[in-house]
Amino acid sequence: MNEKQRKLDCRYLQMARIWAKNSYCQRRQVGALIVKNKMIISDGYNGTPMGFENICEDENGLSKPYVLHAEANAITKVARSGNSSEGATLYVTASPCIECAKLIIQSGIVRVVYCEKYRLTDGIDLLQRAGIEVVFVENTECE
Repeated sequence: MNEKQRKLDCRYLQMARIWAKNSYCQRRQVGALIVKNKMIISDGYNGTPMGFENICEDENGLSKPYVLHAEANAITKVARSGNSSEGATLYVTASPCIECAKLIIQSGIVRVVYCEKYRLTDGIDLLQRAGIEVVFVENTECE
């Protein structure tokens, strides 16, 4: 990866980290940006669907089953706008789960850049199997 691309990746990841702060989730705040031709075409953060209370965890501190992940929010938002994510890059603060990986594949996103590893790697494994470029960037690289 060239230096110019690395700097761009860091900037978009920094923006995704800022966007994650919009989440009302207590356990983990995740942000995502979809970028195409150096333009942000969508954004998302983890949280409840529109019209629901902004409480992500149940009384036991576990995520409610209907909480949307940041990637899913960004992908559905771009779909709703009528724009296309075909050929785009997804910047996300945490590595995608397998459910989000399926959405990423189907949305035409060709590159995923993330900066926090999750304990499960099945989402990353699926993306790589689908031929999607997956890039992990250490948080310390972008400071």
